[in-house]
Amino acid sequence: MGRLNTLGLEPVALAERLGNARLLVVGDVMLDRYWFGDVSRISPEAPVPVARIGKMEERAGGAANVARNIASLGGQATLLSVVGDDEAAAALTRLLQADGIRTFFKRDASICTTIKLRVLARQQQLIRLDFEDAPSHEVLAATLSKYEELVEHHDVVILSDYGKGGLTHVARMIEVARAHGKPVLIDPKGDDYARYAGATLLTPNRSEFREVAGRWQDEDELIAKAQALRSQLELDGLLVTRSEEGMTLFSAAGAQHEPTLAREVFDVSGAGDTVIGTLGLMLAAGLSMPEAMSLANAAAGIVVGKLGTAVCRQDELFAV
Repeated sequence: MGRLNTLGLEPVALAERLGNARLLVVGDVMLDRYWFGDVSRISPEAPVPVARIGKMEERAGGAANVARNIASLGGQATLLSVVGDDEAAAALTRLLQADGIRTFFKRDASICTTIKLRVLARQQQLIRLDFEDAPSHEVLAATLSKYEELVEHHDVVILSDYGKGGLTHVARMIEVARAHGKPVLIDPKGDDYARYAGATLLTPNRSEFREVAGRWQDEDELIAKAQALRSQLELDGLLVTRSEEGMTLFSAAGAQHEPTLAREVFDVSGAGDTVIGTLGLMLAAGLSMPEAMSLANAAAGIVVGKLGTAVCRQDELFAV
């Protein structure tokens, strides 16, 4: 409880506030499949290792992992997304319901649900296979209609963009949320950030921010570029996650930095989901952006020590 004490937060009271926080997560969901095996020989057919699979696991990824982190930290998560009408969608639904996440999936029979299949041996990833399609215009329109219905019943909106097409109407989603007075947090993708104008907060990682703003030589130039982008897009805040350098929040109050808390980095996949999920939940519970960033940084430090798409539990975060 060191981190909570530093922030002047009482665990029992915070847990109650988190339990009352309602978040709407919208974006690209995917099913993460892990095949674990042993490698003891090279294939006679080609110079590649032969993996003998002994165990398989399934986890909800992408925007679904954002919702999982919210639920794991004690918040109320609602998830809205487009999936295929297939076995992978059924598996995702089953996994999310088990985590207590309220799920609204718009099914598009013309596409397959996004799947990322990872084959691992000796704790090393051998290959990743991706299966994905872009959703149709009709299903996206139906998703937007459902979104407009759901927004007013939630405290914070999180838009998780993995570039799979589920957030085609992101500008309209921002507009609707702001009209209802709801903060909008976005995990962005690509180099066209103009589509995110008017959001409350963006959370690009270091390489994503560099793709948009260009390279910087020192901290002063980074601050100047970040504040210029924040002003241009009319954002309340811009949070740049910086891997081993921690994360920095840029706002009208200036730049506030949190050094990394990771004790051991085992797997960074899904860490961005944990950051934005924790941020959104803490803001919904009434914490300030700097307080929310501090706890999001601590949560990220926990999940990078776990294998694959993982979540941070409330008891783990409170113990930091």
